[in-house]
Amino acid sequence: MIPDPFLVAGRWVTSSVHDDIASPFDGRLVRRVCRATPEHLEQALAAADAAAPTLAALSPARRAEILEVARQGVTDHRDALVAALVDEAGKPVTAARGEVDRCLDTFTDAAWAARSALGSLEPLDALNPGEGRVGLVARVPVGPVAAITPFNFPLNLVAHKLAPAIAAGCPVILKPAPQTPGAALILGRILTDAGLPDGGLSVLPLSNEDAGPLSSDPRVRFLSFTGSAKVGWALKARAAHMRVALELGGNAGVYVAEDADLDRAVARIAAGGFGYAGQSCISVQRVYVHRSRYDAFVDALVAHVATTVRAGDPHDDDVTVGPVIRQRDAERIVAWVDEAVQAGATVRCGGTADGTLVAPTVLTGAPPDAKVMCEEVFGPVVTVVPVADDDEALRRLDDTAYGLQAAVFTRRVDLVLRAWRTLHVGGVIHDDASAWRVDLMPYGGTKDSGIGREGPRHAVLEYTEPRILVLRAD
Repeated sequence: MIPDPFLVAGRWVTSSVHDDIASPFDGRLVRRVCRATPEHLEQALAAADAAAPTLAALSPARRAEILEVARQGVTDHRDALVAALVDEAGKPVTAARGEVDRCLDTFTDAAWAARSALGSLEPLDALNPGEGRVGLVARVPVGPVAAITPFNFPLNLVAHKLAPAIAAGCPVILKPAPQTPGAALILGRILTDAGLPDGGLSVLPLSNEDAGPLSSDPRVRFLSFTGSAKVGWALKARAAHMRVALELGGNAGVYVAEDADLDRAVARIAAGGFGYAGQSCISVQRVYVHRSRYDAFVDALVAHVATTVRAGDPHDDDVTVGPVIRQRDAERIVAWVDEAVQAGATVRCGGTADGTLVAPTVLTGAPPDAKVMCEEVFGPVVTVVPVADDDEALRRLDDTAYGLQAAVFTRRVDLVLRAWRTLHVGGVIHDDASAWRVDLMPYGGTKDSGIGREGPRHAVLEYTEPRILVLRAD
């Protein structure tokens, strides 16, 4: 197998060292990729710095055209992108197709963002010293951007870094996750073919050790990172001179209220907790159920898992739970379940693993300090807890170091609004799982879940900064 080249400022480059990418499902070799070196990173940094004025000078119309051509390129390369997601990430093929569809939406929204006016007229004469003056405020690109993406959404999370940067007029250096570089490299080719200027994009399969300058080099003006809380906050500490956006982990909670539609809650929580083996930072992990509905909910959820949720080969259309990304993650997940059981929890279904396939697991009776309750499992494990009333439910939903998204199943508008006003999270989802997301919404978290927001029209604000012109009008 010939190693794939990588992209350095519009040029496709090879190196003498390559990485073998194995399927997380069966271990077979699925891709070889040349590994970028510190020298390649320096070339990309220099090129991005030099290209920043060119990207900034592109008209909004031209930026939007590049994004619209790239969107068509994603459609044209759909089969290759789906194959990369299934082979490298172990993503079930139906979910992989859905991720490509979401990538198309991301480019659509980014093109809208590029064409939208970003600026304002400031009434400086609202204060006496401003009489005879007019303030015009434009949002201008911050300059070179470093983007670091995780394995679990190797296409759409890359698109959420690249598309708004292009809409804003910023060159980007992207480091994809080591396990899943294929989709990022395909997307890099799509964007260069779409007419992105040289220097506008580099896609570098770097080792973590060689990627240090992405968070320390003064030529980088903005760092956008999606990944673990531990790594994200460490990067922020190093990136003191640059702006930073962090989309980190989660420990998503859901409340099933007394008046909830139980059938809907069961189906949506199962999809949101077990889809893609729970490897999403907004995957359902903690479910609080009003005590009056608790037994019925648990019985229905376990029955739904047994009859509807299937784990297996991600190439099969009827599989919803594929492998977790590494064998050691499967072992960790099972160890956390076993630890909860030793502390008093009961396994209602699952709790085992076959290689990297972790069985969809429902736990009850887990104590609040068990890892499956207070840390991010990042696996197909859902814990169910009875609560006495709304007050207890909202208190326990918020009792976590994370704050990405939460969900409430209820017919009561007052309860939904109360959750929205009081929970310390980036988003509250009504009558659906915490894992629900549409790509144009502002997405991000509070507390240990990070800072900043994604969603192209919102992310453009992160990639730009205001600049005022004060005109004499008298």
